[in-house]
Order: sequence, then structure tokens, then C-alpha cells
Amino acid sequence: MTDSRRRRGLMTASALLGGVLMLTACSSGDSSASDGKDSSSQAKADEAAAKKSSEAQIKITPADGSNNASINNSAAVTVSKGTLTEVTMTTAEGTAVEGTLSADKTSWKPNVQLERSTTYKVAASAKDSKGLEAHENASFTTVSPDNSFIANFTPEDGSTVGVGMPVSINFNKEITNKADVQKGITVTSSSGQEVVCHWFSTVRMDCRPEDYWKENSTVTLKLALDGVEGANGVVGVQQKTVTFKIGRNQVTTVDAQTKQMKVTQDGKVVKTIPISAGSPDNKTYEGQMVISEKFKETRMNGATVGFTDSDGKGEYDIKDVPHAMRLTTSGTFVHGNYWGAKSIFGAVNTSHGCVGLSDTKGANDASTPAAWFYNNSIIGDVVIVQNTGDKTVAPDNGLNGWNMDWAQWKAGSAV
Repeated sequence: MTDSRRRRGLMTASALLGGVLMLTACSSGDSSASDGKDSSSQAKADEAAAKKSSEAQIKITPADGSNNASINNSAAVTVSKGTLTEVTMTTAEGTAVEGTLSADKTSWKPNVQLERSTTYKVAASAKDSKGLEAHENASFTTVSPDNSFIANFTPEDGSTVGVGMPVSINFNKEITNKADVQKGITVTSSSGQEVVCHWFSTVRMDCRPEDYWKENSTVTLKLALDGVEGANGVVGVQQKTVTFKIGRNQVTTVDAQTKQMKVTQDGKVVKTIPISAGSPDNKTYEGQMVISEKFKETRMNGATVGFTDSDGKGEYDIKDVPHAMRLTTSGTFVHGNYWGAKSIFGAVNTSHGCVGLSDTKGANDASTPAAWFYNNSIIGDVVIVQNTGDKTVAPDNGLNGWNMDWAQWKAGSAV
């Protein structure tokens, strides 16, 4: 055999041998055996790991990464198939939030209302019946002031008010979804009177019965606005219950023609007081008005309500008006008057639109008619003004919705 033939034969043998080796390396038979061995080992490893894993399942709400979370109800930790052993909640800055674990150790909630625009971190641990531990962590951010609204209301919780006091609610953002917001607000009375709410604007809603509240009854206001969308992208954050009491039934009637004021309690006249109402050039509004504020002394400057001289200064500026009680937002008061002659009361109308009663400077003389009326009046008492020759006060000028009949009032409800 020549060298060339010998080299060709060796090359062929080498190629065949390489092919055998290649086939052997890629053989599916050997690979299947290897995979079967690995799968079996993995199954055993998984089974062993499962035996060491806790059955306890922890749930933290809101979900990790949530934005616009509620400041009232959203934060909670619960566990199934186990009990909680530790829960910590902190702000992103590390300030701790105290919470309470349920008696059965299956749930936890913070003790306080959360702050708006704040990021909170929650870490929870639990054990199952075998003592195996489970852990869970989450972080969420509460709703921002820009994306939430609140309702400011009057009267105050725990107060005692007169029979004319409506529940007046002012929102800090414009409400376009009035129906849902109104559904989240309920007003009830122990007297059983039907209460209806009326929207004066996108930021104000008042609630009242058809007639004055029954004396000595209790009124309850419930705000369930948490998560209620008031406008696109703006949700409520309040969850609150308020109660207030209705006092004795006091209604006062001012007659600008006779220049007398009659005070009735439970339908009986208890006091008649001479007054001086608005002058013919500055008549007092007519209608049913509700006392909304009381000041032992206050400043009254004509410039703040449009009464100015040619120099732009107020026609009057009295820094110590005694025993003043507000009837309208625009500036109508029942108040004491120490600067006018005593002879005007009961005889002539001289004011710029208020109802004046005889008084002394300093508001310390309890024997004056103004002091008596001030001391015997409370927020929410009704003052009815008649025979002034002026128009009826607007229902939304103060707390004076009683000047709207019941059909009109109900027509302003969104539900």
C-alpha cells in the first residue's frame, strides 16, 4: 500500500470513529436517563422544601406599590392558616405607627388615621400550626391633598343649637359628582323628621327638615366619604360621625314697622324688646334668619360691606360693638347699640341694615336689653324679620335656607 492510500484509509477510519463519537455524545437514550435522574432529585428537593415552608399566608393592604391609598381604612394586615407574631408600620422616614393586633392574632390595624401624601412601610411575620414562619413586606403611599377633598361642617360635634340650625357642609374642592357624595352623607334626627339635603353650589350643601327641628331632639351627621370620588381624580378621605342636640324652641320676631322684637320660647312670648332696624335708605332684609355667630364685642367697619364715604373709608367704623350676633354672611347682625340716643329704640329705624338694641359701652351691663337677648340666645336660634320693605334674604346668605319652600328645597337634592 502506498503512503497516499494508507493516509486516505486512516482519514476515513478517523471520520467514521469521529461520527460514532459524535452520535454517542448526542444520544437521546443517555440524555433521557440523565434527565430522569435529575427530575427525581428535584422532586425530592421540592418535597423537602415544602415540608419546611410555613402554611401561613399573610396579606397586606394596600398592595405593595399602591398610590392614592385611603388614610382611613386601607391599611391592614391579615393572615390565614396561621397567627401574626409581629407587625411593624413606619413612615418612609422611620416614624413608627402604633397598631392593634386582634384577640385571635389574625389581623392588625393602625390605631390612628394616616397622613396624606405619606409613604408607609409594613413588615409582617406569622407562624403556622407547626411553628414555621412566614414573612411579608409592602410599601404604599396615601392620597395627596391635590387628589382628595374634605367636608367642613357646622354645627360642631357635641354642641347644643337652636331649632333653626341646618347642617351646613362646605367642601374644599368643587364637587361634580354630587349624587355619590350626597349618598355618602346622612343626617338623621331622633325626632324621626325627614331630612333632605340641598346643593347651593358645587362647594356647599345644607341639610334640614321641612319645619324647624323638634326641641330637645338629637341630630346625627355621618360622613362616609372615604374613597368616594367627588370629581375626576379627586376622592374623599373622611369617615366621621357627629352628633349635636337641639335646645329649647326659641323664635324671635322683629317687626320693623312697630319697632318691637318679640322673643318666644316653646310658642310663648317671654320678652318684648324695643329695636331700631334699618333706615329707609338702608333697609333690613326680611325673612327667616338663623344666628350663626356670637361675639361679646366685635368691630364693624362700613367699608367691609360697601358703606363708604367719598374718600373710600367706611361710613362708620366702630371697634367695640357689643353683644353682636350674625344673621347673614353679607353683614346683617342683631347687636347692641351704645352710641345712639336711648329714645330711638322703639321709635325710629336708623341703622345701616342691622337690628339694634339698647346697650352700654363695654358689654358688661347685664341689665340692658341687648345683653339679655345675647345671654338668652344660642347659635341656631331663628330671628324672623318683617315689614322692612326690603327683599327676602337669599337662602344661601348665611344659614337661611328656611326662606325656600319645601318643594324648592327638595328639588336641589342630587339623589
